[in-house]
Amino acid sequence: MKYQFRKLNFWIVLGVDLLLLVAAHLLSYMIRFDGAVPLEQRANFLVALAFLLPVKLVMFHLFGVYRGMWRYTSLADLLNILKACMVAGLITLGGILLLNRFEGFSRSVFVLDGLLTFVFIVGFRVSLRLACQTVFGIPFFGEDTSKRQRRKRLLIIGAGDAAEKLTREINDNKSLPYMVAGFLDDHSAKIGQQIHGIPILGPIADLLDYVFKTKAQEILIAIPSANRDQMQRIVELCRASEIPFKTLPGLGELICDKVSIKAIRDVSYKDLLGRPPVRLELEKIGEILAGKTVLITGAGGSIGSELCRQIVRFLPASLILMDSSEQNLYQIEMELLYEYGFNNYVAVLGKVQDKALLESLFSHYRPAVVFHAAAYKHVPMVERNPWEGVYNNIFASRRLMEVAVRHGVERFIVISTDKAVRPTNVMGATKRMTEILMQGFCAQGRSAGAATRFMAVRFGNVLGSSGSVIPLFRRQIELGGPVTVTHPEMTRYFMSIEEASQLILQAATMGEGGEIFILEMGTPVRIGRMARDLIKLCGKEPDTEIEIKVIGLRPGEKMYEELITVGEGIVSTGHEKIMVLRGNGACLENLQESLENLKQFAANHDAEGIKAELGKVIPEYTSQSGESVLPNG
Repeated sequence: MKYQFRKLNFWIVLGVDLLLLVAAHLLSYMIRFDGAVPLEQRANFLVALAFLLPVKLVMFHLFGVYRGMWRYTSLADLLNILKACMVAGLITLGGILLLNRFEGFSRSVFVLDGLLTFVFIVGFRVSLRLACQTVFGIPFFGEDTSKRQRRKRLLIIGAGDAAEKLTREINDNKSLPYMVAGFLDDHSAKIGQQIHGIPILGPIADLLDYVFKTKAQEILIAIPSANRDQMQRIVELCRASEIPFKTLPGLGELICDKVSIKAIRDVSYKDLLGRPPVRLELEKIGEILAGKTVLITGAGGSIGSELCRQIVRFLPASLILMDSSEQNLYQIEMELLYEYGFNNYVAVLGKVQDKALLESLFSHYRPAVVFHAAAYKHVPMVERNPWEGVYNNIFASRRLMEVAVRHGVERFIVISTDKAVRPTNVMGATKRMTEILMQGFCAQGRSAGAATRFMAVRFGNVLGSSGSVIPLFRRQIELGGPVTVTHPEMTRYFMSIEEASQLILQAATMGEGGEIFILEMGTPVRIGRMARDLIKLCGKEPDTEIEIKVIGLRPGEKMYEELITVGEGIVSTGHEKIMVLRGNGACLENLQESLENLKQFAANHDAEGIKAELGKVIPEYTSQSGESVLPNG
């Protein structure tokens, strides 16, 4: 409070409050006596006023009425004023009752005084806020008129909670470069109503008309729950308007559902996927992560880094971030530190193949949960360098599992891929081999009484990952084309990185040991259609402005991906987006000979030997010949 005394604004508001308190009490007498106050009551007026003023000001101070910033007056401030008025009134009534039992005083005057005091004080503060927002431009009220004139007129599509929160933020923060010109919404009951005094103009289909009528300079799509068809329709309308348009991320991207102007971004392809938000059992996830040390391999990669962002919500004791890429590791480290305010982490630059490093890490930090996201995932690259796929995807995973068992890790989650199903490439075959090893370690652990629960999570492509086709298409569009499509009818399953990571955490709570969890990927997307949608999103026309060129399948690719192999026993879980395959896998002892052979073939850079040996362990694997960068043997 002592700092308030140094501010001129405080004394101005205090002076106005005193005048309003006197006016409220005087008006109470005028109302009670119909404008003709008797002479004997005039003396009572002065006596009561001498008692009321200090009591009310003290109560205003105690209830924090003068601690708020008046330009941001809120319901909480109004509630504090109401409390202060009620307590001050009760103290006044009690004091007069004790002194003279209300002889000569009118009780109704004090009831009216309390009501008028609340109305006058609240009215003054609401007037201040309205003045700050709509009239004044002087520094006292915190808004520069030149900035106000430069703000863009924003037309918001959607009139729900997200739109309301954004509008409130724009109104409260005059430094933001926007002013809301109106809303559009397809709910007929909302049309004609207002949000913070701004009208809901009409349906979304009339977007072009309202862009002209409101002189909008930018469009914001504020429907985080929009499905694929809705987003495609809205984006087409926005493109036709020929003014810039942006969107709020989907609910899966909004960590803790925090809607903010900072979340606004350009429309991307994942908005057109329109997948519904993931239902997370937060308590169960918290049980396995809160207060635990969590190791994430490949922590700087697409999935690994998003797992880090999601896991910090559950307050782990510490995160061990392991990655072989210095740049990727640095980026996620800085993001956790400066954007999430999380500093209980250890950044480990190293490879999972380093046995001595793993032993030291597990001995010193004792991780309870391991998410193994490190792997080589680029199909053509691994196809041409299959020995690296063997080293990194098979032997590094085996080493990590061995160390995890020795050090009593509670849960070990392998991040797998749909390419492990009936693989036609080395990458998919090595990931399938990792699944088999995971189940083998689980079976061995059960028989030995080990505590580690092993499981894998299998899913398709994630948008925006390092191996995704989206960045390639975007770069090709920027360069003016052509956009190279392997085959127009090729299909792939897609989900966002955020959704995949959330479902991995959810699946981790379900595993009892040995399961392969399958994420529900929705409807497969034709790559040809994806290319056309992306070209349109970039404001170009396919075939005319940007050429689409068919180049044929790359090494190891197949036309259609699958999530399960015929004969695998798929079982539903309690979660609508997660299924599970249960099995015991192969006995580790039976795999030793094949593992030794693979090690030898990899050491000799023998691509054909590697593929042949993988085919022995994985009968459904169909290999391709002659694709490696080195001659066989």
